[in-house]
Amino acid sequence: MAFRFQRRIRLAPGVRLNLGKGGLGLSVGPRGASLSVGPAGVQGHVGLPGTGLAYRQRLDGRDSGGSSGGRQQAGQGTSRGDAAALEARLAEGDSVPLRLEVDESGQLHYFHGDGTPMSDAEARSIRRHAEASLREQLQAHCDRLNAEIERLGRLHEETPSPESNGYEVSEFDEAPPPPFQPLSPVWWHALCPPARRRREARNARLKSEFDERYRAWEWRKAGHDAAEFSRYQRESDGVWDDPQAMEATLRERLEEIDWPRETLVDFELGSDTATIAVDIDLPREEEMPDHYWAMPPKQLKLSPRRLSATRQRELYRDHVHGIAFRVLGAVFARLPGVKEARVSGYRQTTDPATGSESDQYLYSVKVTREQWERIAFDNLEQVDPVAALEAFTLRRDMTKTGIFRDIEPLKLV
Repeated sequence: MAFRFQRRIRLAPGVRLNLGKGGLGLSVGPRGASLSVGPAGVQGHVGLPGTGLAYRQRLDGRDSGGSSGGRQQAGQGTSRGDAAALEARLAEGDSVPLRLEVDESGQLHYFHGDGTPMSDAEARSIRRHAEASLREQLQAHCDRLNAEIERLGRLHEETPSPESNGYEVSEFDEAPPPPFQPLSPVWWHALCPPARRRREARNARLKSEFDERYRAWEWRKAGHDAAEFSRYQRESDGVWDDPQAMEATLRERLEEIDWPRETLVDFELGSDTATIAVDIDLPREEEMPDHYWAMPPKQLKLSPRRLSATRQRELYRDHVHGIAFRVLGAVFARLPGVKEARVSGYRQTTDPATGSESDQYLYSVKVTREQWERIAFDNLEQVDPVAALEAFTLRRDMTKTGIFRDIEPLKLV
């Protein structure tokens, strides 16, 4: 069984990949996003759900100038189920809000801006008028998806140097409210006292509202500055020997990492705070992707291409070792008082005879700060995370093909 320490961190994923058994799904843009097809090419619309606000950005690199169709607001959709009307709008230069989805088989599905599915005839009209731009965007998504899959095996390349242990205070990035601008007097107000009084009353109300907004902004800024100063003090002084400061700092630093999947990390500091033990709940092999994506030269779709069994095991091997490497990097970079770290990784396994789950440890490594500092952190793309861990005190039973057997983890003494 995995040791269950007093401190646990639940790390949320930062990579928008679905690595489940059901396949990989994607949408062109996050929730609330869409594409718009018009004479100016393909444009993106990112809405804020529940607010009625939207943001538009060019996606195909073409000049944003053009006809009034390109300036049409997102959300003004086309007539539903009327392919002829859609064709006419596109031919006249109107901008049509569009959403795209790719299912797990790679097929492209077309939706109106409000999420209503398009008919086959409408989808054909879209392809006729914007095939080149759609292909460009779909290829870009294909490349990003494959890059994220490759990143699973190269997580260690983002590890900071142990010398980068300072904390830089971040500035409050919210701009203050615009200055109060009183309504200017009109010449005839001198002849109409009631109108003058209404203007003065409105100015007083607007000034009061501005003062309230500004005070709220000042409070938010003061809270931010106080929190940043407190964190700066903690990461400058407390991280050397204060257990609470060390635990809070490690938690924040691990949470700031762009993790590919939700990860549980248990940790415990030694009695002298110079040592630390970390347990990592690793993914199972079946949670890793089993295919990558390609784009056929004459079709608007993505084609899943199966990864070989050897490549899948290599990706899993590199990923689980890279997680340990990344955690070690956070420990030695952010906890300068720690001289030795022991990191163990385990995964949940199911006994086929009983159906019960248990923890299977894949590796357990002990690393001193002196050993860690020998790594060339300015050349991590040349570092193999598997070989890197093998250079330390490592307990692991892994075959050449990447199959793991149970081990007994190192304990914090």
